[in-house]
This record gives sequence, C-alpha cells and structure tokens, in this order.
Amino acid sequence: MKTKRKVEVFSAGCPVCEETIAMVSRLACSSCEITVLSMNDSKVAARAKSLGVRSVPAVAINGQLADCCAGRGPDEKTLRAAGLGQEL
Repeated sequence: MKTKRKVEVFSAGCPVCEETIAMVSRLACSSCEITVLSMNDSKVAARAKSLGVRSVPAVAINGQLADCCAGRGPDEKTLRAAGLGQEL
C-alpha cells in the first residue's frame, strides 16, 4: 500500500475558504488525502496554532504549513506603521 500525502485545509467556512478547498481539491491527485478542518473546533484551532497558522484559509501538507500560508495574519508592527493607534 502506498503512502498518501496528507493535505489539511484549515477553514472558517467562509466563501474565501470554500474557494481554497475547491482549488486544493482540483489540484489534488490520487496520492493526496485531503482533510478539511473547521477552525470552530478548539482541537483544530490548537493544531493550527502549533503549525503556525495565523489566518485562514491555510493549507498544511504532511504536517508543514505551505509557504503561501506562512507569515500571514495581523501583525502589530505593520498595523502601527499603517497608523493604527495614532491620533490624527
């Protein structure tokens, strides 16, 4: 029996997440085992956090957050540089 590539899609159930799920499904091959995980489940959210997920949708392949999904999400330094918290 061949080993499958484990593909996890972390989703909040929004339209953008649904688009990502559709794209991953379209790109997948017979060696891919896709699992869609709801961030509304606290165990899923904990797993996502351990992988470094900071925003959804996010995709992990074989337990590694895909490069396209890493480093995203709110960042205090960037928000402050854009003016957040500064009086006009």
